[in-house]
Amino acid sequence: MNKELIIRTSSDAVDFALLKDGKLIELHKEEGGEEKNGFQVGDIFIAKIRKPVPGLNAAFVNVGFEKDAFLHYHDLGPNLSSMMKFIKLVSAGKIKDFSLKNFPFEPEINKDGAISDVLSANQSILVQVVKEPISTKGPRISSELSLAGRYVVLVPFSDRVSVSQKIDSKEEKDRLKRLVQSIKPKGFGVIVRTVAEGKKVAELDKDLQNLLDKWSAMCKRIPTAHHPSKILGEVNKASSILRDVFNDTFTGIYVDDEDLYYQTKDYLQEIAPSKVSIVKHYQSRDLPLFEKYNIERQIKTSFGKTVSMSKGAYLIIEHTEALHVIDVNSGNRSNKATNQEDTALEVNMIAAAEIARQLRLRDMGGIIVVDFIDMQNPDNRKTLYDFLKEEMSDDKAKHKILPPSKFGLIQITRQRVRPEVNIKTREEDPNNENGEIEAPILIVDKIVADLERITKDHKKVVLNAHPFVAAYLTKGFPSIRSKWFFEHKKWVKIIPRDAYTFLEYHFFDKEGNEVR
Repeated sequence: MNKELIIRTSSDAVDFALLKDGKLIELHKEEGGEEKNGFQVGDIFIAKIRKPVPGLNAAFVNVGFEKDAFLHYHDLGPNLSSMMKFIKLVSAGKIKDFSLKNFPFEPEINKDGAISDVLSANQSILVQVVKEPISTKGPRISSELSLAGRYVVLVPFSDRVSVSQKIDSKEEKDRLKRLVQSIKPKGFGVIVRTVAEGKKVAELDKDLQNLLDKWSAMCKRIPTAHHPSKILGEVNKASSILRDVFNDTFTGIYVDDEDLYYQTKDYLQEIAPSKVSIVKHYQSRDLPLFEKYNIERQIKTSFGKTVSMSKGAYLIIEHTEALHVIDVNSGNRSNKATNQEDTALEVNMIAAAEIARQLRLRDMGGIIVVDFIDMQNPDNRKTLYDFLKEEMSDDKAKHKILPPSKFGLIQITRQRVRPEVNIKTREEDPNNENGEIEAPILIVDKIVADLERITKDHKKVVLNAHPFVAAYLTKGFPSIRSKWFFEHKKWVKIIPRDAYTFLEYHFFDKEGNEVR
C-alpha cells in the first residue's frame, strides 16, 4: 500500500489530497491561511460565558463567532473548578509558573450536576473547539483541553494515563503506560496515540516537552488577551495531516509552493527524519500538480449524486438535514450473471469499499443509512458486514456500524466535526439561464475568433481548454487545429485541463503568460 499527500497552493487557498494506491481518499481545503469561518478543531479560546441554560444543562459561550458556541455540562471536564481558579490567577498575574506542579487542585465537580451550579454569566473560561460551525449552528466546544502531539496528547488538569485502543498488544500497552508514567509531569494527564507503538522513551519525552512548551506559551498570552480571542491555534493543515495520518506507508509528499515545501520538510524532519527525502517540490509549469496525479478527474467523478463503480454498478447518494441515504445499484451487472445471490454479494462488496472511501472523501457525518442489494444467505450478510468494518478501520473519525437489519439496511453513525466537503459537479447551461448541464457545450467559434486576433501579435500560442473541447479541436483528419495551421501558418499547442469547466479556456504565450 502506497500513500501520497499532494499539496496544491493558490492565492487564496491550499488544497490537500491524500491518495492511497493512486486513489483519492481524503480532500481538505485551508482557505486564507485558516478555515474560512476562523475555526479549526483543536483551536483554544479564552471565552466569555454568555448565559447558562438549565433546561439544556449547557451554556452558550461567546468565542467571537456570529453564533454563540455550545458548551454542555458533560464537556466541562471533572477539574473545571481547578481550571477556572488557574485562569483567574494567571489573568491577575499571580502565577508565573505554568507547570501545575505546585498548583493546588480544587475538588472535582459532580458528574451529574447542573450547569448553573458551576458557571455564571460573564465568567472567563478556556475552551477548545471540538466541532466546527455547521449549517446554522455555532461551534461545539469543550473546557476539557487537550494538546495533540505526534505520539502523545497532553491533558492539563488531569492525572490519567491512557493508551490508544487501536494498539492490540497488551504487553505493548503496558510498556507504553509505564514509560509515560515515568516521564509524565504532575498536574497533566497523557493519552498515548496509536503511532507511539514501538517508540522509545526519548521520542515520547521529546514530544511531551514540545507540548509543555506550547502550553506555557499559551498561558503567557492569557493576561493580555482580549476576551474572547484565540490563544492557541492548531498547526497548519499540512502539519496536522502529517501529524495524524503519516506512517511508513507514505511514499511521496508533493508540494507546488516553495515556502510550504520547506515548512513541510522541516516538520517531517521533527517527526520522521528518515522520511524527509520523500518531500518533493513540484515545479512543472506545463502540467498543474492536481492534474499530474489525476486528482481533478477523480474529484469530478466522485462528488456527484451518482457515483460509478466497477462492473457497471453505481451508488446514489442523497443528503438531507437529518441523515444521508446511499442506495446501491447493480446497473447492467445483473444481466451478466446467472446466480442472483452471488451477483448481489459481488456488487455489495464493491459498494462497501467505495462507501468507506466516500465517507472519508466527503467527510460525511451523522447518521448514514445504506440500502445494499438484498441477500438471502445470512453468511453473505455477515461477510458484507465484516468487510465494511474492515474497510472503515482506517477512518480516524469515530464511527459505529450496525449489522444489517431485516430490510437489508446497514446504519452507520460517523463523527461529525466539520462541514461536509461538497463540490458542485454540475454547471450552468449557457442556453438556459435556469438550467444546469453535465455535458460540454462546444464554443469553437469563439475560440477561433480569439485565435485570429491573438496570432497577429504572438508567434507561439498555447491553448488550455477542457479535455472534451481539446479533443474536439485535435482529433480527426484534418482536425480543426490542422486547418488553423494551414490558414494562419502557426501551430497551436493544445493542453487539456481537467480543472477547467466546459466553457473555460485560456491562451498563453511562449513565456507562459496569459494572453487576453
